[in-house]
Formats: sequence, C-alpha cells, structure tokens
Amino acid sequence: MALNMTNFAAALKQHYTSQRIENMVYKDNPFLAMVSKYESFGGEELKLPIKYGIPQGRSASFSKALDNKTNTELKAFLLKRKANYSLADIDNETLEASKGNANAFIEAATTEIDGAIESATRSLAISLFGDGGGSIGVISGNPSGTDTVTLVTADDVTNFEVGMVLAAYSAATGGTIRAGVYRIGTVNRDTGVLTLVDTSTGGAATIDAAWSDGDFLVPEGDYDKMLSGLNAWVPETAPTSTDSFFGVNRSADATRLGGIRFDGSALPLEEALIGAASRAAREGGKPDVCFMNYSNFADLEKALGSKVSYVNIKVKPEIGFRGIEINGPRGVIKVIPDQNCPKDVAYMLDMSMWKLYSLGKAPKILDPDGLRFLRVSTADSVEVRVGYYAQLGCRGPGYNVRIALS
Repeated sequence: MALNMTNFAAALKQHYTSQRIENMVYKDNPFLAMVSKYESFGGEELKLPIKYGIPQGRSASFSKALDNKTNTELKAFLLKRKANYSLADIDNETLEASKGNANAFIEAATTEIDGAIESATRSLAISLFGDGGGSIGVISGNPSGTDTVTLVTADDVTNFEVGMVLAAYSAATGGTIRAGVYRIGTVNRDTGVLTLVDTSTGGAATIDAAWSDGDFLVPEGDYDKMLSGLNAWVPETAPTSTDSFFGVNRSADATRLGGIRFDGSALPLEEALIGAASRAAREGGKPDVCFMNYSNFADLEKALGSKVSYVNIKVKPEIGFRGIEINGPRGVIKVIPDQNCPKDVAYMLDMSMWKLYSLGKAPKILDPDGLRFLRVSTADSVEVRVGYYAQLGCRGPGYNVRIALS
C-alpha cells in the first residue's frame, strides 16, 4: 500500500515527542525555561487577585481607630490569552522523492517543522520581555529613500531573521502605522543593519518616506497583539491615573501593582544590582534571579574580575544555564544572560511570583484533529501549524525590579 498522509502523520507523532519539543524550546531561552508553567488556561479569562493594602483601623486612640477603619485593598488582574502562529509548507514532491528511505523522509519534514517551532519559540521568548506592542527594534536615522534600516541598538539584531516581513509604527504601543511593509533580505549581525526587499518580488525596495528615526519595527501582524511581558508588568515609567492593565489602574500603588523601577545608569554595574536588590528587600521582596543581555553580562564579568562566582542552573537534567552569583540583602541572586533581554535593562525577579499561563503547551504543534499535516488546497504541498495561546502573569509585581543600566 502506498504511503499516505495518515501513515506519515503517525510517524511524525513518534518523532515529535513532548520531550523533544521542550528541548528545542527551552535550551537557549533562560527566562522561558525557568518561569513556572500553567497549561490549563481555559475559559475566557483568568482572574489573578493582588493584595496591595492592609486594613488601617489602627490608632493609639480607640475612637480614632474606629473612625478610620478601612478594608484590605485588593485588585484583580483579568488575564486574557494572546495567540501566536508559525506555519510551514512542505512540498509533496520532496516527500515523494524520499519514499523508501524512512530516515531521510522524516528529516525532510522535520527541517521545516523544527524551523516553525523555533520561529514560534523565538517570538514567545522575545515577547516575554516586551510590553505587548510587538516591537523588536527601533530605527536609527532616516531610512526613507534607501533600502536599509539601522537599529538604534545593534544587540537587538538577534530579534530579526532573513525573510521576516516588517512594519513600522510611530510608538511602541497605540501608535500609527507607517506606509509600506518590507521583507528582510539580509541581516548584518555586526552592525545591526537590515537590508529590505519588496515583499512580492524579492527585488530591491525603496523605503517609504513615512519611515523615520525613532520608529518601532514590528513583524507584520504583531502590533499590540503580543502577550504582556516583563516590560508591561514592570514598566519603565510608573503607572499613572490613566493606566489600565488587565482591568486594573495600577496608580493606586504604582510599586506594589506595577513593580519597582531602579535607576542604576550612573552606578557601576555590580553596585546597580546590589542597589536594586536592596530596594526590593525594602519592599519585602526576595529576588532570586536577575536576567540581562549578554553584553551587560560580559561587562559584569569583567567588573567582578577575580571576585566572580559562577553558578550552574539546571532546569531539567538536559537543560541548564550558567550565571554569576551575587549576594543580596535577602539571599543569593543568580544573574543569568538571556539574549531576549534588551540591552542596558536588567530584570531582578522573585521567580515564585511569575507564571506563564497557557492553553496547552506553549508552543506546540496545533493538531486538534490528530493530523499534523494539512493538505494545501491551492498547491501540491502540505502545511504544518505551530502556535500557542498564552499570557504571562505575576502574583506580586512589587517584589520585582526593572533596572536601568548604563
């Protein structure tokens, strides 16, 4: 009997075990690997209550204590899932050409499936540090009339891939879209320069005059649709009276509801970390992990010199990361480099407060009907769909610090 799609799907099920996908997802993304997971986020939304104030019916005078009674102050974040998809097409002729060689047959398919999983994983790992807006870089200079874009921060180049289609917006969230979308033709990972091409022809592009210095670059379709990451839960600027975050105005107590902001830009790196740890301790926090960009991590290594103390963190027997230990006022803090963390920003976290809530695993192969391959109706090919439905949540924002570094 000829090999058919059902038989091939069965072979893929054996090859793509949950363990295999987890290894692919977690091995190079420390925060994604280390954050706790809750994979039963069904229903419309998830209620995450936060206590940010205690009763204030207290006084040395009984009558005044009676007069000034207040209740416990509570808010509830109403988390909503965000969807993300990564699709891969596999040409049928390629599959047929491998018939009779089972190993090559599966490898031909897994090349594309692995790529789709990695693409979804990178998007998830990057968004865990983001603000929900989907921006992955900022334009430096005026690119209009040329075919190249230079990034303000060259380290952000890790967020970009050849073939990615980009749009530009006037603000990180809630902004105006600029005219024109373009595909990345080449990436210079030394200089942070992207060469763009026409999305239809692949030929040379001339960037629209609307694209300008300071615009935010976003993969097409992502703007204001990504999950709310660390920069949303602990934003750079304290929440104000107009704030609305999962149904909560956090300005009632911008620290306990919106995290701690510590400016360490004028301090040596190691002093900035100790200062941030002390600030968290003052608020009752016990941060145990600090994530930062590889460039900042290298600066910390050099600054500590012979005093550096390394630590190995095991997430799973086959997945681990290396970091540096520093002593905070409430215990040891592990500093871990994560390529997804923006440069010159560090997040010092109490990891027990954080959880990635998802509907099933994130990411996963989307096969609700049990078929991992779908026939493409307009082409001689099959499609594999990878994706996730997830949201990041925090039970105690006020125990976590966003650190501005020099």
